[in-house]
Amino acid sequence: MSEAATLGQGGPPRVVDAPLTSPTADQGLSGVFKRRYLLRLLVRREISARYQGSFLGVLWSYLNPLAQFCIYFFIVGTVFNLHKGIPNFAVHIFAALMVSHYFTETLNAGTRSILRNKGLVRRLAMPREMFPVASMLVSLYHVGPQLVIMVIACVVLGWTPTLMGAVSLLLAFALIAVLGTALALIFSAANVFFRDLGSLVGIVTNMIRFTVPMIYSYSMVDKRFGRFADYYVLNPIADAVMLVQDAFWIGTIDDPVKAAEVALPSNLIELGLIGLGISLVLLVVAQLIFSRIENRIPDRLI
Repeated sequence: MSEAATLGQGGPPRVVDAPLTSPTADQGLSGVFKRRYLLRLLVRREISARYQGSFLGVLWSYLNPLAQFCIYFFIVGTVFNLHKGIPNFAVHIFAALMVSHYFTETLNAGTRSILRNKGLVRRLAMPREMFPVASMLVSLYHVGPQLVIMVIACVVLGWTPTLMGAVSLLLAFALIAVLGTALALIFSAANVFFRDLGSLVGIVTNMIRFTVPMIYSYSMVDKRFGRFADYYVLNPIADAVMLVQDAFWIGTIDDPVKAAEVALPSNLIELGLIGLGISLVLLVVAQLIFSRIENRIPDRLI
């Protein structure tokens, strides 16, 4: 069924023959990526808003991770002297910081994304999944400066990139992107109905850094807990951290092959693929949950 529409003023009319569609059609994650231009606008808006009125602007993307690294390195490595047995501890901890910060920022910002954009949610016919997805992409944007710092530091320490390292890196960030988006979808909708959920998520994400091998190594977990370390690697965020450490930290050690055997699980790539598969299933479930309750969201944004 088509409808002819006449457009234009002050000149010969133009006739557009286009099907009539509902303004709310084509929702969901597929609708988000079909509206890539609008998604780019939202991402740019979020980035501009974050640095609006800031003297240093985007330089804070470099200064913030550097400040976190210095705090952790000084307190954990120097004051408590916990870096013994972990060569190039600075690279080890910074690799974990990149992953954990990407996840926590995606989840925290994604949980608040619909409430923070309630004006747009109420006025525009657009996939509401776009807001958590945009939050994930903004968080990914801030990973870029951290990667630059990491590569420079590793090159100074004698690191050279490898194909398997690149695979580990891509797998790690794909895992976190999918997992973070799935959880952000669920919590962004739930946060509309239970406004204190955002604060609860903030408390939970503060614990993430202690559940991954950042201030300690995986080998310490393996030695202390033995076969129970098998349950530790069921944490997909810990797997993503170790994948990034495999991509960077292992390559800065004198004997990378031996270091990988001691410091990382032997089936790390397999664990990462399993974590990615589970995250994709969770993303489908999150989309189904979101779709069931999204029509009630505008009524609660008062």
